[in-house]
Formats: sequence, C-alpha cells, structure tokens
Amino acid sequence: MCGIAGAVSFSGRRVEEDTVAAMCDAIRHRGPDDRGVIAFAPAAGGRGSAGLGNQRLAIIDVGGGHQPIANEDRTVWTVFNGELYNFQELRRGLESRGHVFRTSSDTEVIVHLYEEKGEAFVADLEGMFALAVWDITRERLVLARDRFGKKPLLYAQRGDELHFASEFSGLRAAGALTGDIDLDALDAYLTFMSIPAPLTIYRGVRKLPPASRLVADKQGVRVERYWQLEYLPKIEISERDAAVRVRELLTDAVRKRLISEVPLGAFLSGGVDSSAVVAVMAGLSSRPVKTFSIGFGDPDYDELPHARRVAARYNCDHHEFVVEPKAVDILPTLVRHYGEPYADSSAIPSYYLARLTRQHVTVALNGDGGDEAFAGYPWHLANRVVGGWQGVPLFLRRGAERTLQAVLPPSAERRSFVSRLKRLLKAASGTPAERYAGWIGVFDEDLKRELVRPAWHRASTMRCLGAMFGRLEALDAVDMFLAADTEWYLPTDLLVKMDIATMANSLEARSPFLDHRLVEFVARLPSRFKLHGRTSKYILRQAVADLVPADNLSRPKRGFAVPIGRWFRRDLREFAADHLLGQRASERGLFDRAVVARIVDEHQSGRADHAHHLWVLLMLELWHREFMDAPRS
Repeated sequence: MCGIAGAVSFSGRRVEEDTVAAMCDAIRHRGPDDRGVIAFAPAAGGRGSAGLGNQRLAIIDVGGGHQPIANEDRTVWTVFNGELYNFQELRRGLESRGHVFRTSSDTEVIVHLYEEKGEAFVADLEGMFALAVWDITRERLVLARDRFGKKPLLYAQRGDELHFASEFSGLRAAGALTGDIDLDALDAYLTFMSIPAPLTIYRGVRKLPPASRLVADKQGVRVERYWQLEYLPKIEISERDAAVRVRELLTDAVRKRLISEVPLGAFLSGGVDSSAVVAVMAGLSSRPVKTFSIGFGDPDYDELPHARRVAARYNCDHHEFVVEPKAVDILPTLVRHYGEPYADSSAIPSYYLARLTRQHVTVALNGDGGDEAFAGYPWHLANRVVGGWQGVPLFLRRGAERTLQAVLPPSAERRSFVSRLKRLLKAASGTPAERYAGWIGVFDEDLKRELVRPAWHRASTMRCLGAMFGRLEALDAVDMFLAADTEWYLPTDLLVKMDIATMANSLEARSPFLDHRLVEFVARLPSRFKLHGRTSKYILRQAVADLVPADNLSRPKRGFAVPIGRWFRRDLREFAADHLLGQRASERGLFDRAVVARIVDEHQSGRADHAHHLWVLLMLELWHREFMDAPRS
C-alpha cells in the first residue's frame, strides 16, 4: 500500500524532481517505509517530460519492492498504490513469454503487462489499485484505478501539464489546487455528504472514476471506462447451488487477501459481513486471527457484545477500544486528511478503529461491499415496497399519503419509525432518482432552494442521478438500487472513508466482498436471492449459516454511527453556533443565514432532527477555514 504522485508536461519544460518530492512529502503518512522519486527530461526531439513519486507501505517484497519500477530496458516506468491479488499468476505467464523480473513485488508485473498490451493491460489486474505508467518512447502517461474505486486518484490539468496524486495534499504541495469552488460539486455534497467522481470541490481538480483509465499524450487527455458490472442476463441456478458458490467465491477472496509479509488482522463489528470474513479467515489460518473492534459509552451505538461473540467462537486474538469521541479535537485532523468537504460522521469511529488496529498489525480485512452486493440497506426493501405501492391508482395513493402525513406526529429522531415512515411516504410518488436521494441524502431539493443563495443554486445532482437511473431502467427495484449503490454510494462515501481512515494511520485495508469475481456472480443472481421477503442478504446468510453465530446472523442492520444529534444539543452546541452563525461563515455568501439559524434552533430545541444537516454545514465550514481562508495573523 502506498501513496503516489507525479506530473507530466508536454510543453518541453522539464518536470522538476523537487516538485514531485514535495508532493510525496505531503502524503508520507500513506507510506512511511520508503520513498522513490524520479524525473525524466524530454527525449531527443521530444517535448514530453514526467516525474513519478511513491511513498511505500511495505507489504509484499518488503526488502526489494522499491518504486518507481521499470521494465528491462528502462523505457517504461510505474508507481503503484494497492495490491494485485493475481500477480503471481500474471508473473508466471509473463516469464514464460520471456520477460525478466528484478523483484518479487506485485508492482513489477505492471510494466511488463504494459509492454505486451499497451493501455489495455489494466483489465488483467485483480485487486485494489491506483497507478501511473510513463512510457518514455511514446511520451504517454497512463493513470488507472481499480474497478470499485477502493484506491483514490486525483488529477489537475492546466494547459500542457497534468499533476496527479493519491490525496489533495499532494496536489496542494505542487500548487495545483485552485481557489475556485466547483458549485456542482458543492450541490452534490449538500445532498450526499460527499462528492462523486469525477467532481471535486476544486474546479480545476478531478477524480479519476472507478474502473477507468486516463491517457495523456501529445494529442491531449482522454478518460475511458474499462469495466462495467452487469446484472443481466440472470443466472439460472438453485438456491442451494448459489449459496455454495457464494461460499466458494468468498473463501477464495479471503484467501487471496491473506498474502502478506507483515502482521495481518481484521475489523470486527459483529455484523454479518465482518463476522463472515473473520470466520473464513479462521478456517484458513494456522494461528488465531487478530480482530479489532471499537465501542462507545452510549449503549445505543455500542456493538462490542456482538463482536465478542464471534471472537470467542473462533478464539481470536481480540482487541477492543472504547472511546468517548471528542469531536472538537479530532475534526481538524479529519478535515486535513480528506482535503475536501466530507460529512459522513462514521469517519470518526473509523479513524479511531484504524489507529487502534495499526498498533498491532499493518493490514486489516473488512466487510465493505457486502451491503452493496447482497442488499443489506433498508432502502432496498423500501424501494421494492414503493414499487408495489405505485401499482395502486394515483388518486388513492395521493389521498392516503396526504392523510398519513397529516396525522403522523413530529419526530426529533431521524432513526425513529415515524421519521422513516415519513421519508417513505415522501418518496413514494417520486422517480427512482428522487427516491434514492430522499433515502440516502441529507438536504433535499426544497431545503437546498431555501438555504443557498439564488445566484449559485444548482440542480445538477438530480440531473446526474436521473441520467444514472436512466441507464438502469431495465433492472428490477432491488437490482436498480444495488447498481446505484455500487456506482454512487460505495465509491463516493464508504470507500473514501475507509481509505482515508486507514492510510492516515499507515494501515492497509482489504475488502474481500469487493472481489470482482464474487460481485459479478452475485449481481447476476435473481434479486429474490438477495432480498428474500423482508430478509436482507438472504443468500449470504445461507452461505455462512454454519460459520456465523445465530445471534449475529439474525441481528438487524446497524450503521457505524456516533451520536451527533446529541452532540449538537450538548458538547457541540456552542461550537456549532460559533462556526455556522459567525461572521466568517456569513461573509462567504453561500447560504441564507436566517435559514441556517432556523435549522440550528429547531435541532437544539428538540423540535426536529437536523443532525446530518448541521454536520454537513459544519464540515464544510471547517474545510473552508483549513483550505480556503487566507492565513490570519
């Protein structure tokens, strides 16, 4: 696991090694074990110059995997962030065709594959990665990102120059961050707490989307997709055979992710996904699995008893960390690492968990991706219910919806039954895009129109969502939302959180449920195998029924949450008011101060639950102060 950075210029100007070194220094936390930087002057008669840099967290070939790595004649070079789980198979094939390797690193297969296949080589890679290849002879830069977007890659293009890095801090060190906010990105952030690729909060910076490659040469820059998850046609298979195959693919995915020359463990929440991963690890390991869990003093948010049950069953070397998060203390650190506004509050426990885990191991497996593959979220059932409700004549639906909205009491708790029912009713008559935004979003379009200044109001997020759901209209209600989760929610929110939380602590995270062979198989299963009646993750539960304790297998979905609603009424009461209603925030001119004041007052008085609205606004303000405000004496 590493951080990568670099630059390319087609103007004839040489990329300076010092610039790339400064970019690497800014992302040193991603790979503190080693640094490699190299710069290439334009070849005779050419105008292409490049610089490549790498900060390495040594996992495989600890002693010999120094980057950048070149091919035999040193005309093709690469820097790489991630792990390739099929590199040994690829290496055997390459060696049989005459390629000569100097290291035992997985990174080296990249340059030799590129020699054979050019930019199409990316489709052969299995794993998590962000990479750069510089072809000296062709004066060509290739950037690529893994299928699901587990590893980040940002780039900024200005004229004939392009800079890239794993994090915004790398681009900032090269002077490649502009001071202009992308208002479409800000609109998306208000809706979803995070910003989807290719947007970033900076107008001049873009994220390379998952499953995509960028090619930059003298002809310009082009971005193209190399892989797409398909849900059709469906596989004809029995329930029993499907469960057996899921078990086989999950076991193989875990086995591949146990390759390591450094200590390895697993995050364990006690949910179905992480419990299944630990159970499979225990069956494949000769020693007790090291497991790591985090708990809170508030029993409503504490999952430690469920984690202990799994740890005890498999005699794990179990570690727990009980925290009383001090949000004011940890928020500046998180803001700096994310580099753009990000407001999923579970970033706090994720960071604490990664910090604890890194004290014991360098690699940790997790359960990310299980919900998106097997239908684990409440909105998967809700969307199917709405599909049936929409079969009722419109005049009857509208009357029932108006009556229920009128008689339901107000609720100051977002997770309450009443609040969930109100959101369901509001979404019932909407389009799939509107339903999706309503269920997983924060600011709806009505509240955004009130909040933002008319001069910059956008509806770009809903247009983008509408276009995505237009591509998914052939799918049923369950698969449609699973596809949206995989394309939108997973890479935009969850994988960003996991990458930043772990890499900020120099820890590598691996996600067996995001093995693309497993996900491809599950995607093409009938949706009733995923959501069976009211049972989520049905086929996964069948597949691991003998591995996971019954109490863990049957427990309802719980988010990795912290009590931000209470914080805003107690610990963060004054802090939030100072930051959201103070002069600095008002002078930005983005929001109507009276609307912000109303949201603050309604929440703090208990008349409504605006915890997520306030968290989104607070994290935006903290980002402004860290990255956009001029230094103050």
